Amino acid sequence: MSKKKQPEAAEAEQKEAEQAAETAAGQEAAQPADEWKAKFDELNDRYLRMAAEYDNFRKRSQREREQAYNDAVSRAVAALLPTYDNLERAIKAETADTEYKKGVEMTMTQLTESLKGLNVTVIEASAGTTFDPNFHNAVMHVEDEALGENVIAEVFQQGFQIGDKVIRHAMVKVAN
Repeated sequence: MSKKKQPEAAEAEQKEAEQAAETAAGQEAAQPADEWKAKFDELNDRYLRMAAEYDNFRKRSQREREQAYNDAVSRAVAALLPTYDNLERAIKAETADTEYKKGVEMTMTQLTESLKGLNVTVIEASAGTTFDPNFHNAVMHVEDEALGENVIAEVFQQGFQIGDKVIRHAMVKVAN
C-alpha cells in the first residue's frame, strides 16, 4: 500500500503545483488587463478633454469673428453719422423747394435702410422716454414739472447701436 500512496501523493502534489501555476497565471493575466483598462481610461480622458478644448476654441473663434465684424461695421457707420446728422437737419429746415426736400428725404430713407441692412439700429430716444446712461448722453438738464424724473425732454442727436455695442450715444436734455 505504501507504493500506492506514493503515486497518489505525487499526483496530489502535481495537482497542487498546477493549481498554484494557474492562479499565478490568472493573476498575471488580470494584471495586464488592469493596466490596459487604466491606459484606456487615461487615453479616453485625454480625448474627451481635447474634444472639449476644440469645442471651446471653435466657439471662442466664432465670437471673435462676430466681434471683429461688429467693430468694423461700427467704425464705418461712425464715419457716416455726420452725413446722417446733416440730412436730418436738412429735412427739418424750412424750404419752398419741394423737389429738394423730397430728394433729401429719399436720401435719408436710403441711408436709413442701408444702416438697417448692417443691423445698425437707432437708440430709442424721444421726448418723454426714460433716461438710460448706457444709451444716452445727458448734455443739458432742465427743471420741468410737466415731465417726470430722469425723463428725456429733448433729443439733440440720435444714437446708434449694433447688437449690444453702442456706436454713438444719443445726445439728450434730461428733465428733473
